[in-house]
Amino acid sequence: MSDRTTSRHTIRTGTAVAAALAVAASLTAASAASAAPAAPAAQTCEAFGTIALGKYYVNNNLWGQDSGQGRQCAWDTYRNGDTIGWGTEWEWSGAAHEVKSFTSTVLGWHWGWRSDATELPVRLSDNRPVRTSWRYAVSADPGTMNVAYDLWLHDRVAEDWEDQPTDEVMIWTYRSGGAGPLGQKTGTVRIGGATWDLYQGDIGWKVHSFVRTSNTTSVDLNLNDFLRALRDRGSVGPEKYLSSVEAGTEVFTGKGRLDTSAYSVDVG
Repeated sequence: MSDRTTSRHTIRTGTAVAAALAVAASLTAASAASAAPAAPAAQTCEAFGTIALGKYYVNNNLWGQDSGQGRQCAWDTYRNGDTIGWGTEWEWSGAAHEVKSFTSTVLGWHWGWRSDATELPVRLSDNRPVRTSWRYAVSADPGTMNVAYDLWLHDRVAEDWEDQPTDEVMIWTYRSGGAGPLGQKTGTVRIGGATWDLYQGDIGWKVHSFVRTSNTTSVDLNLNDFLRALRDRGSVGPEKYLSSVEAGTEVFTGKGRLDTSAYSVDVG
């Protein structure tokens, strides 16, 4: 789960030359797991520091830092149209079962809006595809963490920071160290060629977590398939709005690094 507040510091994106070099390097890599990490174009180690990347931004979201001790940095490596590269590195100790951070990319609402060019919000009843591709490499040994999408739903068009979400939908694609989601397991579904365990809980809004039964570092998904699965189960209503798509790593404890070689979201 991500934080409830965010600061508004912005760090300069890299030059076009650096971006082009990073894109060329990523295209020659066989996979995200085998690609060497690209050099940062811009970096922030400040809690809630941000880096603008076109319609997205990277948020060094250290919302749970008070439950432990440590540090985390985030950086971007390139932007080519709607495809971006970015990364984060962390080292956290403290309460083993409490999240320290959700450093992530943000598209759309996150306790306010930063851009009008996000293609969001969209009403769930419109059934529009939300296609995403994510290639990354992760190291977290020892450590307890997960890599996940985080989607926010509202019962009306969210306008600003005070617009409380009604639902949070997490899609875990990778986890290590015994990381587990909030709530109780309520079923298993098959989406995007993989099997996912579904958990549901409540923290003032409903939290629905799809946890992939096997780890992966490469996904091509239609996020609307997960929202439709919740609608079919009666867990969310068709009148709600998808206002945000975030993607990053939720860290409990340990030392590690996430390198994204290619990430994109397209709302149809």
